[in-house]
Amino acid sequence: MKFQSYPNTYVGYVHIIIEDLSRSLKFYKEIIGFEVLEQSADKAVLTADGKTPLLILEQPDGVTPKQLRTTGLYHFALLVPCRGDLAKILLHLIQCRYPLQGASDHYVSEAIYLGDPDGNGIEIYCDRPEETWKWQNGQVEMGTVALDAEGLLAENDETPWTGLPSETVMGHIHLHVADIGATEEFYTKGLGFDIVVRYGGQALFVSTGNYHHHIGLNTWNGVGAPAPEATSVGLKSFTLILPSEEARKNTVERLQQLGSFINQEKEAVVTKDPSGNVIHLVVPTLRNN
Repeated sequence: MKFQSYPNTYVGYVHIIIEDLSRSLKFYKEIIGFEVLEQSADKAVLTADGKTPLLILEQPDGVTPKQLRTTGLYHFALLVPCRGDLAKILLHLIQCRYPLQGASDHYVSEAIYLGDPDGNGIEIYCDRPEETWKWQNGQVEMGTVALDAEGLLAENDETPWTGLPSETVMGHIHLHVADIGATEEFYTKGLGFDIVVRYGGQALFVSTGNYHHHIGLNTWNGVGAPAPEATSVGLKSFTLILPSEEARKNTVERLQQLGSFINQEKEAVVTKDPSGNVIHLVVPTLRNN
């Protein structure tokens, strides 16, 4: 997919905390359609193509239920290749009678929303063709209107559902933050993202490569919302794939100039946004141009 190629920066995988690993594995395999790539007693790495991590589930010692009105995960968003794939997933969820939290047409994409057994938010979506996206002064037109569910379901080819398509990627992540101003500085001046949508002073969407958004950021849990406890259900971290080691070095220098947290951990550089959301900055060993 174009937005996941050099020289863009994009979301790689998301690491979440859950209360019961066996319960979550059942949900993510049978309802969402992931495969297990690796598994231990307290952790599982999930994939759609059998080789690329997209989601890590972890059940830490002393895990506590999801804390409300905090910063952290609003939802992670799985991008499927085409409308027919989304139609097949929607039909599968209907047949499973799994409750949806929403279904929307965002002009640039069509999306369905649900929560996992612990309340972690999930979006599954497909993009409309890029040539249909409307841009003005560097801002892309996005909205939220009712999804044409009947029209979408008509795209289903009636072949059996067999899980997530292998081409599924982590399209974006949407976060609760405490302060829009500090957040904007961190993600634009620090990480180098471009602002593509503003919603008043409460939400901000950023991307690279003229994608409609790689990261959504909002203060809907309240300005000044605290970070959750480390063992609370929710986001543990997410990765950003940077195009090169040089790009990562430049990013680290910009973050240091802002006074942001920086730490080296194995192959990743770890930082935190002003709301405490943990981000691993990684460079792929192999890159498809």
